[in-house]
Formats: sequence, C-alpha cells, structure tokens
Amino acid sequence: MKNIVILISGRGSNMEAVVHAARSEQWPARIAAVISNKADAKGLEFAQAHGIPTAVVPNKDYATRAEFDAALQEAIDSFSPDLVVLAGFMRILTAPFVEHYEGRMLNIHPSLLPLFPGLHTHQAAIDSGVAEHGATVHFVTAQLDHGPVVAQAKVPVLPGDTEDTLSARVLVEEHKLYPYAIRLFVEDRLSIVGGDVRIADTVNI
Repeated sequence: MKNIVILISGRGSNMEAVVHAARSEQWPARIAAVISNKADAKGLEFAQAHGIPTAVVPNKDYATRAEFDAALQEAIDSFSPDLVVLAGFMRILTAPFVEHYEGRMLNIHPSLLPLFPGLHTHQAAIDSGVAEHGATVHFVTAQLDHGPVVAQAKVPVLPGDTEDTLSARVLVEEHKLYPYAIRLFVEDRLSIVGGDVRIADTVNI
C-alpha cells in the first residue's frame, strides 16, 4: 500500500479527481495527506470532509524559497510518501527539493509539453493557432515544466475559443488523465529509461 501526498494551492479539482478515483477503483494506495501553502485553500475543506489529514505550510512565513522548501519537505516526509502529487501547487520548487523526490513526484501541466510551459497556456495555444491543445502528466525535474512525460490528453482548439472555454475543455480531460497516470505509478507500471517513461501493461483511462 503506497502513501500519496498531494500538494495544492487552491480549490484542488485535480486533487478531488484523484481522491475519488483512488477510492472508487480501490488502488493499492491511500491519500496520506493534502498539504497547502495557503491556509484558505478550498481544497483543504474537501480533504478534511473526506477524512484525509491536512497540513498548511505558508510560504509567506519564510524569507527564502529554500527555507520554505525545507519546511515543506519536513511536512511531506512526516507522512512517509511513496509519491508526491502536485495538483495546482503554485510554487516554483528548488533543485534540492525536487532531487529529494526524484522519480516519485508528478505534476500535471495544462498544455501538450514541450509546447507552452509556464503560465497562461490556454491563451498561448489560441494565439499560436495550433489545432490541438491539452494536458501533460510528467515527472518533476529541476527544470520547470520539463521532465519525463507519463501521459498526455488532447482536445481540439475550436473556432471562437476563449481562454475560459478552452481551459474548461482541458480540465475535463485533466480529471481523467491525472488519476490514470497516478494509478500507473502506484501499480508499479512506470519506469524511466534513458529519460523516457516506459509503461507496462497499460490500463484504460
């Protein structure tokens, strides 16, 4: 039974999708904790209502990113995580923190990486004129929005799309994609070979 610790900064809709999938599909894992850098993150209320331990490590209480990451790491490690899941966690993490969780920290990014790393990905996709957009689950490395890709989901960019309409369409796919990728990890179906992810005995989304 693997322990999953989820990091959020806001409402945590991807966190909710992961919690529901883990329980309904009876993964060999448990959500050990949900941790936020913001005390008012709405996702904490959901976690508490579902009996999941929560913790808050406010980044504003620390003078440097390194000090915050050290405190965050201590909080995470108190739950003995096998996997750390970033679900709308709006902090750039330091290299030592990322290296501590190398090969056991996942992120979901709202674009088809390597296209459109960083923020405002939906508007960037519209402005660039691409026909497809989507989301990517990847292992976290020290380079922002890079790292070995586990899975991607695609949606069409439609005529008349706005940032909001495209975002909503992508989010629907994120809520299926992230649980799928995390389930692969907890079932020991993922390996990294030469910087690429290999998936054994793929399950359906």
